[in-house]
Amino acid sequence: MLTKRSQGTARGSSSLRAAVAGKGGSAFGGTMDRRTFLRRSGVAAGGAGLASMPLMSVDRAQSATEGQGGEPTETALSVCTFCAVGCSIQAEVKGGVWTGQEPAFDSPINNGGYCAKGAAARHETHGDRRLKYPMKMVDGKWQRVSWEQALNEISSQMQTIREESGPDSVYWLGSAKVSNEQAYLFRKFAGYWGSNNTDHQARICHSSTVAGVANTWGYGAMTNSFNDMHKSRAIITFGGNPAEAHPVSMYHILKAKEENHAPFVVVDPRFTRTAAHATEHVQPRPGTDIAVIWGLLWHIFENGWEDEQYIRQRTWGMDHVREEVRRWTPDEVERVSGVPGAQLRRVARTLAENKPVCLTWTLGMTQHTIGNNNTRAMPILQLALGNVGTEGGGTNIFRGHDNVQGATDMGVLCHTLPGYYGVGEGAWKHWARVWGTDYEWLKSRFHSKDLMESPGTPVSRWYELALMNKEDIEQPDNLRAMVFWGHSVNSLTRMPEQWEAFNKLDLLVIVDPFVPLSALMHDRKENTYLLPAATQFETNGSVTASNRSVQWRQKIVDPVFESKPDHEIMYLFAQKFGYADEMFRNITVNGTEPLIEDITREYNRGMWTVGYTGQSPERLKLHMANQHTFDKTTLRANGGPCDGEYYCLPWPCWGDAEMKHPGTPNLYDPSKPVAEGGLGFRARFGVEGPEEWGGGNMLAEGSYPKGSEIQDGYPEFTMAMLKKLGWDKDLTEDERSTIEAVAGDSTNWKTDLSGGIQRVAIKHGCAPYGNAKARCVVWTFPDPVPVHREPLYTPRRDLVADYPTYEDRQMYRLPIKYASIQQQDFSGDYPLVLSSGCLVEQEGGGAKSFANPWLAELQQQMFAQVNPHDANNSGIKDGDMVFVESPEGGSIKVSARITDSVARGNVWVPYHWGGYFQGKDITGKYPEGTGPYVVGESGNIVMTYGYDSVTNIQENKVSICRLRRAA
Repeated sequence: MLTKRSQGTARGSSSLRAAVAGKGGSAFGGTMDRRTFLRRSGVAAGGAGLASMPLMSVDRAQSATEGQGGEPTETALSVCTFCAVGCSIQAEVKGGVWTGQEPAFDSPINNGGYCAKGAAARHETHGDRRLKYPMKMVDGKWQRVSWEQALNEISSQMQTIREESGPDSVYWLGSAKVSNEQAYLFRKFAGYWGSNNTDHQARICHSSTVAGVANTWGYGAMTNSFNDMHKSRAIITFGGNPAEAHPVSMYHILKAKEENHAPFVVVDPRFTRTAAHATEHVQPRPGTDIAVIWGLLWHIFENGWEDEQYIRQRTWGMDHVREEVRRWTPDEVERVSGVPGAQLRRVARTLAENKPVCLTWTLGMTQHTIGNNNTRAMPILQLALGNVGTEGGGTNIFRGHDNVQGATDMGVLCHTLPGYYGVGEGAWKHWARVWGTDYEWLKSRFHSKDLMESPGTPVSRWYELALMNKEDIEQPDNLRAMVFWGHSVNSLTRMPEQWEAFNKLDLLVIVDPFVPLSALMHDRKENTYLLPAATQFETNGSVTASNRSVQWRQKIVDPVFESKPDHEIMYLFAQKFGYADEMFRNITVNGTEPLIEDITREYNRGMWTVGYTGQSPERLKLHMANQHTFDKTTLRANGGPCDGEYYCLPWPCWGDAEMKHPGTPNLYDPSKPVAEGGLGFRARFGVEGPEEWGGGNMLAEGSYPKGSEIQDGYPEFTMAMLKKLGWDKDLTEDERSTIEAVAGDSTNWKTDLSGGIQRVAIKHGCAPYGNAKARCVVWTFPDPVPVHREPLYTPRRDLVADYPTYEDRQMYRLPIKYASIQQQDFSGDYPLVLSSGCLVEQEGGGAKSFANPWLAELQQQMFAQVNPHDANNSGIKDGDMVFVESPEGGSIKVSARITDSVARGNVWVPYHWGGYFQGKDITGKYPEGTGPYVVGESGNIVMTYGYDSVTNIQENKVSICRLRRAA
């Protein structure tokens, strides 16, 4: 039964029909029950979670002649806006209204399957809880204002802050929910504003993945694809729950499990819906993943199960890993992690005897103070077994938001520009050339050259910029204005501190289709604005799925109410700040809306590093229109206009669109020519290892992509290298002149705007980025070889001396704590380990999904999972209301769910909820008619301090707490 919130209070249960009646139901032309909803959505009734089989189409799209009432029914093909699996949605539109939805059976990714969220996607556009028009807070009350008034007032205040405190006192927090084009434009916008204080969701979900994996073998992304898992002979998942977080991905896992009889190993502290499908569930103590991985490698090395030839030809530094692994005997692994040595030996043997093995992970491995250690140890395990660069193998890193991969690639981060170029002088000069902007003018937009070339502060710690003493931060002044652009504050930890930070801001601006918790998680009375953004179904553009395929969304309907597309809002702000003409010099603007296709073409001209150069809008649209021609396993087109190309040109798609590179289905696979998607590992780290780590050759030995004219390893290509090889004669005169204009012989494959260096290298069978070994030692990281370190908050005080954390230090403009926290023992008062995560029915901060009655009905009460042993010791019964309390003072009141899914001594909470804060009902702060259908407290209220030592991703997976039964 759906509990509907009205006027800031929760009232009694009612049926779904009653919940959407009246104003809520008017969008459907009356009330609607679940059967009617499913029929109109075009999907068969099913469970709330896994869509393991394609679902049946119920409604057939009508042609114009079949349309009833004189209105033809048209169709549009889009991509689901929830997780990053990339499921296609076939929408039916009549009279400009999205009236129905059919499964996209032609999509090679979802093959007609949806999860609960995808099936309910249509409600996103016409939901009655949408933010309908701009609003501002006046004396603590929301008032409707015009776009012009809101933009004028916001821009005036921002200009004042800029003049008084510098551009870094405004934080532009971006989104993983916008298109590639909008994400790219957002990072460009922040650069023109003059600040690196910009970030997005990837910081708090997979930033440690990107850092760890990219520093191992070149690119920080999923190596293979969901479909490629059909070829796996075994699959091992670390810290992931795809059955809930990425449901359609489970279809591909189960296909391999059933058809190949592939063992499926799940390593997770909880017994999840995914673990229920496993052939083996390994249940370690939270935060001990390194112990488990090195425990597996101990058995592999001890029994000679590693791939010696692969290690010799394609890895550097494995001997240093062997030294660390020797420490992790079965007894020590069990002492630290709780996993018996016999089980790990069985799993290790399974992996060794059932190759190729696909290894997957998600946030259970990334959200730790040593997240970057985890995301390097797992690739090392795969390297030792020879499973990287092969079909059915690789490391498949499942992303959580629909465009979190693309927005990351587009550089919406505090430490890089689009394409992972960094923020050094060379990176800014490269993009200044692409933009046609004078570098000196661009530099003048920043407070200083030093700040222009230093990373900003991550979103995980934005609040500290506002709260800390000015003398303790490495920028001219504190944060004074915060822009939440498509980001949910309750996906961040330490929420009580964020409440305090919101109160200190001079200005708060929120841009979103729905009203997020950041609009009410404070005591503000003035200078707070809500700007309604259009949804991604109300615009077009590209979106990058987890497997690196770049799909093109068609606009389904025009923006509803007074919402505007994100790229139009950026243009309007740029006008107010006086740099619209400069910023959009290469981009056609129709009225006030920039042309999406021109934005695509602009980043095509500059993103040579990751190969976002060959996916023109025309090629992407052609792929979407011909989904049916792509093989459901290989993703390669079999005939038709895209013959031989891989679905939606997974990056790197080298060269320009005219070169017709087919995309790269599996990274680092030398069995194919580079021109057909083959690669070795990227040469990012020099040709010789540092002496302190033994030196040695870092280029591949005797391994190279098929057809390469250099049959060995080689460094990345430069103009000088082309000349040395005599291949420069293959350049055209235009290419040569462009190269000379950049840096002559020093021009490399990443900065050559002509693409000539890439084209010529590939012509000779070589990868533009070189052919190197993957490195197992990252000498620039705090832990060059991954090691276990106890979490900051741990009840295992006996292990702190053996496995201590880092010393306190300075990072990302701020001091950061490690040892000073771990040295305090809170375990006596807070004996239980606390972790958080997500649910299949909801997404992120829940603003969108809890405003959807079909999804809100499925999960109506915030809860904590508690083991029966701990519940009985605390006098707690299933369904009791309990307080979950943290050592930093956070407290939430939730329902107890007594279950063996969590081990003794562990508590697990989801984080999606909002509307209550530490027992206080704050729903009255929502603008009228915009609040969620279901409210509760976010689990992140009680998550504590802790940040990864490289990326500052937050610690969500290990803290401590206590339970107290509510009176």
